[in-house]
Amino acid sequence: MNIAQQIADGFSVTGTVLLMTLGLAITFGVMKIINLAHGELIMVGAYTTYVINTQLHLPFVVAVISAFVVTALIGALMEMLVIRRLYGRPMETLLATFGISIVLQQMVRLVFGATNQPIESPISGTLEIGGIVIPYLRLFIIVFALALLGITALILYKTKFGMLVRTVSQNRQMSECLGINTTRIDLLTFAWGAGLTGVAGAVLAPLRNVAPTMGVDYMIDSFMTIVLGGVGSLAGTIAGSFIMGEASQLLTYFGGETGAKIIVFLIVIVLIRFKPEGLIKMESR
Repeated sequence: MNIAQQIADGFSVTGTVLLMTLGLAITFGVMKIINLAHGELIMVGAYTTYVINTQLHLPFVVAVISAFVVTALIGALMEMLVIRRLYGRPMETLLATFGISIVLQQMVRLVFGATNQPIESPISGTLEIGGIVIPYLRLFIIVFALALLGITALILYKTKFGMLVRTVSQNRQMSECLGINTTRIDLLTFAWGAGLTGVAGAVLAPLRNVAPTMGVDYMIDSFMTIVLGGVGSLAGTIAGSFIMGEASQLLTYFGGETGAKIIVFLIVIVLIRFKPEGLIKMESR
């Protein structure tokens, strides 16, 4: 029964990984931007939730919407002021977004201090099925992550905006020749990805105390998931999230948290060695 409990907990971790990876699936997977400020955008979303929910005492849904708006605006500013001048220059983009991550961390420290801030869980209680106990908050995260994934896939593959995003990401020069405003598409796409990242921070905030450095672990796991599943593939993002979630939970049960992290890293390294394009390769024309 303990193994069944760990597998069930692994599904909840999978939902967590999927949620924190969706925004990066847009900015890194689709736009090919190595955004080292991804974790800090999650952190900004969490602090937005702290202000709206804990300080202003507004409903949690308002905090989630506010987190999307705030991080989307920050993403738009990042794209307009920095990233727009660095397309096609991955090393410069990496360094620039790393600098932005440090700036965001220090700004949060100046405003909120360096101490951790708790956020009350919006959903309490547990569900017990056959001796397996699952917190309602974890179930909410799984359902919310799947719903957000469905909305993202719908926008990306069933709307005109999504078609333009995929067109620009595959061939920017041809898109410009066809009269597509690539500058506007880049801005909206990066803001969209940043907004999704902020929503992840809002929903994940009740799981742990909010702190200026909370985004570091999220960033590492997000990049590992994207690379493992396949850059640019939403199906790959799902597969990578499942492997990362279940492997982390089961290996932690058998070998402890530190051993689990080492083995997960080794699994990712081996898989990338034999499948450098990831588990699910993005088809291109």
